[in-house]
Amino acid sequence: MPDFASSAVRRRLAVELRRLREQSGLSGDVVAERLGWSGSKVSRIETHRTGIKRDDLEQLLNLYEVREPHRGQLMALGEERESRGWWAAYSDALPEEYASLISLEADAMSLSCWSPELIHGLLQTHDYATAVIQAHMRATDPLPPAERRRRVEARMRRQEILTRAEPVSAAFVLDEAVLLRRFGSHAVMHAQLDKLGRIASIANASIQVLALEGNHPIGTGSFAILRFAPVPGAVLDDVVYTEELSRSNYVEESDEAFQYQLAFERLQAEALSPEQSRELIARVAREHWA
Repeated sequence: MPDFASSAVRRRLAVELRRLREQSGLSGDVVAERLGWSGSKVSRIETHRTGIKRDDLEQLLNLYEVREPHRGQLMALGEERESRGWWAAYSDALPEEYASLISLEADAMSLSCWSPELIHGLLQTHDYATAVIQAHMRATDPLPPAERRRRVEARMRRQEILTRAEPVSAAFVLDEAVLLRRFGSHAVMHAQLDKLGRIASIANASIQVLALEGNHPIGTGSFAILRFAPVPGAVLDDVVYTEELSRSNYVEESDEAFQYQLAFERLQAEALSPEQSRELIARVAREHWA
């Protein structure tokens, strides 16, 4: 069973511990030997597959000769404790990287999402999500019907971050092509575009459409930028999530994440305004999917 303990805090601490080790010129095996650990223990900590005890963290910081105030910031990250999220109940149906995304979204303060191929998962209807998952699985690895249903259920629960008591602030840019690419029946597409219109009207979400007739300012696939509120004593860097056919990637270096932020701002500048986008979505629903 995958380990789903991959929150923003643990991920940030793991990335920094790996960076400090590399900066010190030490291999994982050397660190393990000096501390009397196994090599797998160092690896699990640095890949955020396990938490780290306070004493173990202190040993690593001593070995890497980390001084204040950086030391205090990392100790503060180590003190943060995670709660077990609802997605753990879907551990038998969700790939580990996708479950990590759900946990990061749950922790996030704001999201910026670019979707050039599909309606973003946080915006999908049940029927559209079912059609998308079926199409993807036919191209890669077929899923049993029960597992497919559980994945759709998890995707619907994932959307609760938009409507919870303290909702995430989310900005979406969709390529106009996703409004025209059919998944499921015409009725499924019409209902999906109706849902986009409803979500676009809530205060914490904005949806813009990059028109086909306009400029296409970037040459990359879908991505989402996740931002987090600071924890006591430390600031959490942004995390960028990208998708490929058979795997997902996380960009966690601050300079590279900044480039994605600049790209998203460019997309927003070139896309239709939120008001124009709502009008276009309604028109496509009426003219193409009625």
